[in-house]
Amino acid sequence: MLVCLRRGLSLLRQHRHRSLPSLPPRPARLLHLSSLHLSTEAMGDPAVVPDATYLEAVTQKRIRIFEEIQARQALERLNIGGEPINITLPDGAIKEGKKWISTPMDVATGISSGLAASCLIAQVNGLLWDMARPLEGDCDLKLFKFDSDEGRDTFWHSSAHILGESLERVYGCKLCIGPCTTRGEGFYYDAHYNDLTLSDTHFEAIDKQAKKAVAEKQAFERIEVSRAEALEIFAENKFKVEIINELPEDKTITVYRCGPLVDLCRGPHIPNTSFVKAFACLKASASYWRGKADRESLQRVYGISFPDSKRLKIEKQEFGLKPMNCPGHCLMFGHKVRSYRELPLRMADFGVLHRNELSGALTGLTRVRRFQQDDAHIFCTESQIKDEVRAALEFVDYVYKIFGFKYELELSTFHIFDNHDES
Repeated sequence: MLVCLRRGLSLLRQHRHRSLPSLPPRPARLLHLSSLHLSTEAMGDPAVVPDATYLEAVTQKRIRIFEEIQARQALERLNIGGEPINITLPDGAIKEGKKWISTPMDVATGISSGLAASCLIAQVNGLLWDMARPLEGDCDLKLFKFDSDEGRDTFWHSSAHILGESLERVYGCKLCIGPCTTRGEGFYYDAHYNDLTLSDTHFEAIDKQAKKAVAEKQAFERIEVSRAEALEIFAENKFKVEIINELPEDKTITVYRCGPLVDLCRGPHIPNTSFVKAFACLKASASYWRGKADRESLQRVYGISFPDSKRLKIEKQEFGLKPMNCPGHCLMFGHKVRSYRELPLRMADFGVLHRNELSGALTGLTRVRRFQQDDAHIFCTESQIKDEVRAALEFVDYVYKIFGFKYELELSTFHIFDNHDES
C-alpha cells in the first residue's frame, strides 16, 4: 500500500533517503531467418539480453502459419468472388465493384489519389473495416481521416502495434494487450518482461525501432483463424492463450500482421505503418495482467503518434498552469516507475499557483488569482506512516518554539472501511 502524507509547512530539514532489429522490406513469402534479428543498440539496460534464438524461431513460426492461412483464404475469395456489387457513398453516389475483390482503398483511389493517401479506415454497413479488406457484397461505405474519432482511434490502435513490434524486437518480451487509450490521447502496450523495469531511459531504443517499422511501410494484413489455429500461433504466449480460451465459441477470431509482428487483434487498422509520420513514447508504468494485483506484474509503455510531425511538436510544447501543489507532486511521483527502495520520498514546494477566480470573488489575500504556497507531500509505505507523521510534527514544533508561537494542532486522517465495518 502506497500512502501520500501532506502537510502545510514545507520540510526544510530533509531526511536522507535512497534513490534509487533491423528488418528489411518484407518479401512476398516467408522471411529468411538471417534477416530477422533483435535490435541491440542503445537498449538502455545493458543487463537485458533478449533470447534472440527463441524470438526468431517463434516469429518465423507465426509468419509461416499466417502466410499459409492468408494464401488459402485469398484463393477462396478468388473462387467465390467477382460478381458485380453496388457501393453507396454518403452523398448517394454509387460506385461499381466486385464482390470479395474490390476494397475501400480501391474506391478511394478511384475518387482521387489525395483521398486514398489520407483515408485511414472505412465503415461498411455500419461496421469499421480495413481499407484493404475486400467488400463482401452491396454496401454503404464511409471513409474516415485522422480528424474523425474513428480515424484517430484506429490510427492510435495501429500505432500500438508498432510499439508492440518495437518492444518485442528490442526486449524479447511477451506482449499482452495494446489498445488506444480510453480517454482518446494516444495508446499503450502491456507486456511481460520478467525482471526488467522500464523507464524513460529505454525510450530512445524503442522510438528508434518504431521509426524503422514506419520506414519499411509495413502493411497491416488480416486473416480469420479458427480457435485451434490461434492457439497454435500463440502457443508460446500464455497471455494470448488465456484470451483465446475465454472467447465465445461463435466469436470470429482475427490475427493481424505488420512486418515481423503477428498479433491477436480484432482490428481494424490503418493501411500501413508509413501513415505514422510522428511517434514518441511518453511514459512507462507498472500494471497487472487483467488489472488484478494477484496476477503477473507487467510493464506498460504509453505513446503518442500523428500523421504529421508538426502535431507532435505542438504536443511536446503544451504547458499548463498549476492551481495547487497536490496534483503536481502526484504527477512528479508518477512520471516514472518507482521502487519501494525510494520510499519515503519527500517533496517540498514554494511554487507559483494560478486560479481563475471570478472577479467578484477576489478579496484581500485569501481569494486571489496568483499566489505562492509552501507545501509538502510524503510518499511512503503504510509501515512508514507513524515515523513520518512523528517527524513532521516534531519539525513543526521545533520551528514554532523558536519564534515563541503557541498553536493548536489537529491531525486529519481517513478511515479505510472493510466488508465487516458497519460504522
